[in-house]
Amino acid sequence: MTPLDLVRQRLAGFAREEARGVSPLYEHLAAHAADDPEVAGLLTAAPERFAHATLFLAAAHRLLQAEPYHELSNYYPSLGGTYGADVNTWTVFRRFVLERADRMRALISTRTTQTNEVRRAALLYPALAQVKGPVALLEVGCSAGLLLGLDQYGYRYQTEQAGQLVAGPAKAALGLHCAVELAPGAELPKIPKAVKIAAKVGLDRAPADLTDEDTYAWLEACVWADQPERLRLFGVAAAVQRKSPPELVVGDAVADLAAAVDRLPAELPLVVLTSNVLPYLSGEEFVRALGALDRPLWWLSHEVYDAALAHVLPGRDDLRPAPGEAAFGVLGLTRFEDGGPRSTRVLARTAPHGQRLVWLA
Repeated sequence: MTPLDLVRQRLAGFAREEARGVSPLYEHLAAHAADDPEVAGLLTAAPERFAHATLFLAAAHRLLQAEPYHELSNYYPSLGGTYGADVNTWTVFRRFVLERADRMRALISTRTTQTNEVRRAALLYPALAQVKGPVALLEVGCSAGLLLGLDQYGYRYQTEQAGQLVAGPAKAALGLHCAVELAPGAELPKIPKAVKIAAKVGLDRAPADLTDEDTYAWLEACVWADQPERLRLFGVAAAVQRKSPPELVVGDAVADLAAAVDRLPAELPLVVLTSNVLPYLSGEEFVRALGALDRPLWWLSHEVYDAALAHVLPGRDDLRPAPGEAAFGVLGLTRFEDGGPRSTRVLARTAPHGQRLVWLA
């Protein structure tokens, strides 16, 4: 498969499996880009492991941020646009990116997708509550580290069985909502009023500095343009993080994992968190690195099945989307000790941006 074939396949897959029913604008743009070799070819400027549709769309979003008066902004709610995707959208978008092809390639070749989807904290909260705290939390692939603040946010879980369940600090600056469904035979998870995190560290190859204007603008550009509520929540979470910033460490997810763990108190239960990171890594190598750590730990994973839990719990076809089904995340909790994984609990199926979870039996 050539680099162009690969990116066209990824653009089409993104439109079909991730954006459909979630982002009409990005579904429209990605589907058309997949059919347009000249436009899709811009994405080949990225290294293969980073050459995903989200990077391409974020680069276009970033350039449009700098030219908000351009007619394309009419289709971008993040920039005040009110037009839905129509027969003119692709023509306007295509002309915009090709006229700025050099700048598109420059962004695509030097940036990576840095998704700071703080709503995923609502998925992680009941999973982290399964580990008796206080805990030491290490997030691998943390970007700006917003998920490390999950103990500082307020939560409202809407359930059919028990109505609305409330958790987190009573006066939290950021409130997150999540719908909770139960799979057949499952019981509602216990959602305590608080989770206790005594120490936290983030590890990333390029941690995002929220005080840097250009970096902040890039993180905004990584938010899907027709989901302004996500953009608002990002802004509030960023403000919370600036008041109490966690320690963010520069390093590789595999090679520097042990050094990052050493920054956390050895007497605390260790939880290593990954959320939508492993598609950019080798899951097999990461699992080996977890097993090589010289202390017991819990791996809290929020990933697609094939990228993560397939390496510790193979053969679970029920955790893969059926043909034609939209992509979904899987929330898992794996115990590592004595050099390898010892037990794995599959906790939930999740919507990719934190809006819903289905708790499993």
